[in-house]
Amino acid sequence: MNLDINDFTYDLPQERIAQYPLPERDQSRLLVYKKGKITHEKFTNVGDFLPSDSALFFNETKVIPARLFFQKESGAIIEIFLLSPVKPSSRLLETMQSTRSCSWKCTIGNLRRWSDLSLVKKIGEVTLSATLEDRQEGTVKFSWNSEATFAEILQRIGNTPLPPYIKRSADDLDKERYQTVYSNQEGAVAAPTAGLHFTEPIFKSLKSKNIVTDFLTLHVSAGTFQPIKVKNPLEHAMHQEQVVVSRENIENILKRKNVVAVGTTSLRTLESLYWYGVRLLESRSSVFDIKQEEPYVHENLPTATEAITAVGSYMDLTNKRCITGHTSIYILPGYSFRICSGLITNFHQPASTLILLVAAFVGNDWRKIYEEALNNGYRFLSYGDSSLLLSEHNPLG
Repeated sequence: MNLDINDFTYDLPQERIAQYPLPERDQSRLLVYKKGKITHEKFTNVGDFLPSDSALFFNETKVIPARLFFQKESGAIIEIFLLSPVKPSSRLLETMQSTRSCSWKCTIGNLRRWSDLSLVKKIGEVTLSATLEDRQEGTVKFSWNSEATFAEILQRIGNTPLPPYIKRSADDLDKERYQTVYSNQEGAVAAPTAGLHFTEPIFKSLKSKNIVTDFLTLHVSAGTFQPIKVKNPLEHAMHQEQVVVSRENIENILKRKNVVAVGTTSLRTLESLYWYGVRLLESRSSVFDIKQEEPYVHENLPTATEAITAVGSYMDLTNKRCITGHTSIYILPGYSFRICSGLITNFHQPASTLILLVAAFVGNDWRKIYEEALNNGYRFLSYGDSSLLLSEHNPLG
């Protein structure tokens, strides 16, 4: 397979990048793509265009205030951006609930101005210290003099980690709006932005149409913004993210003939679940850790029903209602989708892994979709408008 990243770029004017959300979440526009045809709608009508017997899967990760600022006595500002937990565990929930201390892998702004001395920030009677444990790896140890959890500490001093293409500082509005209304599991450093458009009235509308809504988790990492710096995207190293799926997720996939992912993160989780089922059927491993090359090295693959049933059987055998894993799945043009027949997603950056995923889903029509959105005044990226992409191929149908 030969790919050139230059074939997946387009001109995105800065003024088309939404810098603020709309006053109301569900008032965004919706581009609907089906059988090569494009129509323009309001997001409030999204349920009217979903196939019958659909199940929508949402990513219920919750964005943590992952951007921390420390000021040295000299006045220099050091910015610490949390990426992934290291100690006491690589498991997000355990580290967020830790007290007294924890360590994270971070990106550090103004690193050259940070000596080996600890940085200190006071929050009332609580003193938070940041110590650089590994300069090269960006590992930072945080310690504080109270029984407050790290999650509680972050809520008091952290800042909303807006994407780098939003050219402003985060404000109080972002604390609410850069978060889905159904966010529940703390651990993301970027929002699953396709879900930002959903409101309680829309959920009620979906229920009235007998459309199932279900929730899984992928803790979005900053790697989602990592640019592809090589001409051949096959040489790009895909980031790893933590996923959590439930027995209920398995049941709803098997019950419904149309699986629609709300966002690329939900899609990556659902497709990863298929490949985990392949692992189990091949008796290679019961570890849920999908590598980026995994979908491209198999022959004589099982059906989606067989693979998902294998995951459910494993969960029953081990008496688990939820399983936690990791995925680095890399979805490129040429990928055969195993679970999803629909995708609700915003409009993505040029030459990004997310554009490659969209191109894999709709083929060369991705360019027609983006040209249509640009020509019709759609707002782009995280706070922008939405699209509903429906595939002609239904893996479960």
